Amino acid sequence: MWVKKAAIAAALLVAVAGAAPGVAIADPTTPATPDPAAPTSVAPAATPKTTIDADGIYAVGTDIAPGVYTTAGPVGDGACFWKRVGNPDGATIDNALTKKPQTVQIDPTDQSFKTNGCQPWQLTEGAPPPQESGLAPVIAGLQLQAYMAQLNARAAASGQAPPP
Repeated sequence: MWVKKAAIAAALLVAVAGAAPGVAIADPTTPATPDPAAPTSVAPAATPKTTIDADGIYAVGTDIAPGVYTTAGPVGDGACFWKRVGNPDGATIDNALTKKPQTVQIDPTDQSFKTNGCQPWQLTEGAPPPQESGLAPVIAGLQLQAYMAQLNARAAASGQAPPP
């Protein structure tokens, strides 16, 4: 029913307005076909950002470019949290909760980067952060064992039994 009304309206429009010689009036009941000679517009591909200025989770290579990023630390008196997530299993590669400025190497193989409470991150040309040698945790463990031995010795000297 609607198609008939549209065709009648189109016919009335041509009859009332009249068509100029050689000009065709399109029938509204016929779907338009695209002109193959007409230029097509394709949206340019989005370029990953090199600045992270808000809390969130950013896909590496899509939302942000991989590389070395730095931040001045937390916003206000809070703490700055960041986390690198691996691909494809989504495991945490590295993270920190700190009140100090940070430098992070975001690899192209990382799945995402999460930030919360940090000042803006900026891609830099600087060197990546130094890798931990693994020595610091060993030393900390040895220091803890030494402190526990001292406490147990003092407890035994005062007549108390050390914990099992």
